[in-house]
Amino acid sequence: MTDIGLNVTDVHKSFAGLKALSEVNLRIEEGRTHAIIGPNGAGKSTLLNICVGRIAPDRGSVMFHGEILTGKTPYEINQIGVARIFQTPEIFPELSLLQNVMIPAFAKRDGAFRFDAFGSLNGEVDIREAAEHALDDFGLADLRMREAGSMSRGDKRRLELAMCLVQRPRLLLLDEPTAGMSRADTNRTIETLMKIKERGMTTVIIEHGMHVVFSLADHITVLAQGMVIAEGNPTEVRGNPKVQEAYLGGAHA
Repeated sequence: MTDIGLNVTDVHKSFAGLKALSEVNLRIEEGRTHAIIGPNGAGKSTLLNICVGRIAPDRGSVMFHGEILTGKTPYEINQIGVARIFQTPEIFPELSLLQNVMIPAFAKRDGAFRFDAFGSLNGEVDIREAAEHALDDFGLADLRMREAGSMSRGDKRRLELAMCLVQRPRLLLLDEPTAGMSRADTNRTIETLMKIKERGMTTVIIEHGMHVVFSLADHITVLAQGMVIAEGNPTEVRGNPKVQEAYLGGAHA
């Protein structure tokens, strides 16, 4: 029997009377890459926000390996092992790449951000080694002392992935990881995500580019108007008439 890592059950959410999500059920298998796609406004980012505790559902629940996430804070959910990357890279632009990766490593170990750029960030050998290893994993080791804000969007995304993975999460949620990237940066990001996939990391991806989705996803769930309209493997979803209809004349997400 396949282990279910993330289980979303009957989730509903409205904003000012407008339904963002309705009767959403989602089962993410352990060790798989699961994509969530749908037209703009389908409720994809709202669903991820509910999963990480940024938004409370009006009804329904989210469980991770049998533990209820609904009602927990984003910090508590992160400590359980759920990490999320947002559409816009969230980094510390004036710090080096190495310092950027050391900060979440400290947060995971100590339970709070307690960083001193001239103290703890330079004095913790174990944290520094973990950060350097994470940067090396994503081909950023040679750039570790460069200021993060000077990097390309693709390198900033890879940095953010290193910042997430240094915390050793059990589930990674990616909200449009290649948004705004050049084709070259997109391809490098696909290669990076493929490495994560090969390690058996459970990953959920919301993504604009269908070539990214079909390159990485084992299973796809399609949302439209806040409801699940289809799911299956990439071949099944690509040929589903409901999916084709939902995308006619609209932007993909």
